[in-house]
Amino acid sequence: MKSITIEMPYIKDLSVNHYLGRRRGGGYYVKKEVKAWGEELGWLIKTQHIEDWKLPLHVTCDGQFADARSAPDLSNLSKVILDAIEETTGINDRDMRWHDGERTISPKGFLGRDEEPFLRITIEAVL
Repeated sequence: MKSITIEMPYIKDLSVNHYLGRRRGGGYYVKKEVKAWGEELGWLIKTQHIEDWKLPLHVTCDGQFADARSAPDLSNLSKVILDAIEETTGINDRDMRWHDGERTISPKGFLGRDEEPFLRITIEAVL
């Protein structure tokens, strides 16, 4: 099995419910910070050359959050994450299988003010 794991900071607008902004004249756009986050993730993955891996790819997302109130439903992050992978690798997201991983809440004081919540994204392919 081939596998890579990438840690990324969690930003609040990654959810499928919040990643789009509305234009005044109508229509939608991907928010600037979400687009930048997706590009960073995509290029980190691109350096691993997963384009030649056997499909389907299995994508698992785990997260560490400061408290239950700020922790998202990990399934709602799939759109942004899978689109980021697709845009930089060219692998269609229909050839990816999403898996919710562990959603953990830090013990009091573990995620201090200097530490940010993070996501751990693992991509796997069966040989």
